[in-house]
Amino acid sequence: MENSPDFASSASVPGYRAVRVSEDSQQSRKTVDLLHGASSSPDLNTRPSLPTLQLANISLSRTRTLPSRSPKHAPSIVPTLQGITFEGENLERLRRWVLGLAIVDFDLEQGPSLRCIFPLLSLYPFEAENIAFSAFPDSTLFKEGSEIHSFRIREQSTRSNRRGSSLFECHRAPSPDGFVYGFSHFNQVKAPASKRGYSQRCIVLLTQHPYPALFCALLSKLGPLFHTHGDAILEVASHNIAKWPPPVPGTTVELGFIGSVLHVELPRDMDEQQLGNVNHLDVQLEHDWHLLACSPPFPPPSMVHIFGASLKHLWSIWECLVLCEPILIFGRSSAWTSLAIWWLRDVFRPIPWAGDFRPYFTIHDREHSALVNERPPKAGLLLGVTNPFFEKACSHWPHTLTLGGKSSSQDIPARFAGSSPGWKTKTHQRYTSKDRQLLQLSEATAGRGNATEVEEASFNLRRHFSCRSAALLVPLNRYLNTLIPRPSEANKTSTDLRLKPFNNANFFTSLKAHGAALPFKSSTKQREFYERWLRTPAFGLWLARQEEIVERTLANANSGKAR
Repeated sequence: MENSPDFASSASVPGYRAVRVSEDSQQSRKTVDLLHGASSSPDLNTRPSLPTLQLANISLSRTRTLPSRSPKHAPSIVPTLQGITFEGENLERLRRWVLGLAIVDFDLEQGPSLRCIFPLLSLYPFEAENIAFSAFPDSTLFKEGSEIHSFRIREQSTRSNRRGSSLFECHRAPSPDGFVYGFSHFNQVKAPASKRGYSQRCIVLLTQHPYPALFCALLSKLGPLFHTHGDAILEVASHNIAKWPPPVPGTTVELGFIGSVLHVELPRDMDEQQLGNVNHLDVQLEHDWHLLACSPPFPPPSMVHIFGASLKHLWSIWECLVLCEPILIFGRSSAWTSLAIWWLRDVFRPIPWAGDFRPYFTIHDREHSALVNERPPKAGLLLGVTNPFFEKACSHWPHTLTLGGKSSSQDIPARFAGSSPGWKTKTHQRYTSKDRQLLQLSEATAGRGNATEVEEASFNLRRHFSCRSAALLVPLNRYLNTLIPRPSEANKTSTDLRLKPFNNANFFTSLKAHGAALPFKSSTKQREFYERWLRTPAFGLWLARQEEIVERTLANANSGKAR
């Protein structure tokens, strides 16, 4: 390939194997080549000596404020650990669950820098940038400490290399929904030798699975050990994960991880509601955890505190959510926005998800200009932000949720994005009635409840709105049953049985006759709500899936009769 940069010598970055990023001018596509190194196993009790990486001219670069992008043709090096091999069957087994573990440091001049990824992983430069900047919070609620947050970035397939280049020998299976999920454990400690006075570092778990409860639990174990033992713990964690059974949907798996056992229930699909019961929160012992993989990460902080100032508006927020309205969510930290958005994503179930959600979104994201611009925001978009920049850039959005409890202005950090905690909407008028008893209990608990009462109140809110999402579908499922053809209706010349077309007028006739399961304020509000919902992308996806299920069932029944 003409004008392609040479491989970086492994000696140029002592102690690491190098990754080359090159530009393919014919395909206008950036790819990553991975060099292999020697094989050995580090001693967990001996913290490896890590060299200082001199990558000022070639690593991902940002200014200390609004950054300028690195030159498109400049090579970028992402090191990986030396002396650790993780290939063949072990790598395949690991990649069933996770893509890799990344270490991100903060450089005073260049900002977040992706120091290494283990095991070897193909990355485009923009993916490396997204990971590096999404791993670090824009703001924190502490001077020393740690927190866990998550992010979601769109995946660029690495399978379309027409030349069959060896650049892609480090194979990476595509994610089911086209996104890569990152779960970051951020740690900040005092460091007198640093100009900032603090040392900041993240360990990031990259995966193709949207299992927030599982991966946040893993990071809560792995993060502190990493900051104690250093890079050596990455090999231990990776070998643990490689021994796990495959993630078969609808099963409960027992997963060993760094001295603990996790009993994890996997959903049958991403729209299954894994509600469980409040009792499972009491069995999170130090070495034995029971997790529902798709559930929101378990607190602290609790949801009654995160939504504290907006508890009375949760019914309006839920309606905007299921009507696929875009919602901008401000938080004091990336951990707060992550928890809130995973919670909203969860209570949407069992309605099929047809929108986009970003638990933590930064101005450095590759899709920033596509999602944040002067045009109306996309339907079904949930955007979690902490940077004050978004307050002006998204001022035309119809709905804004600012997380936090009812507090005075002096309690709000100066850098905190958004206005005072609460819910603001420019367009929405509520259709359904609130559960006032639940609201009163939630508000009382948020103000004076103990930890157990707060957890129970948070779970009750989650169960309530999950049940409302299921109730929304009741009249649709009732009408759908009338569209399923009986065997006697089959065409005599064909055995192909199909669902009859969905007719809006007939649906509203059925709705008027039988009513809805949701407590609407009036029959007019009921009709208006469903008229809007039938125009959402969620309805189109729901109907397509129902047609597929019905037609497959009818085909199986018909083939059985034929035999």
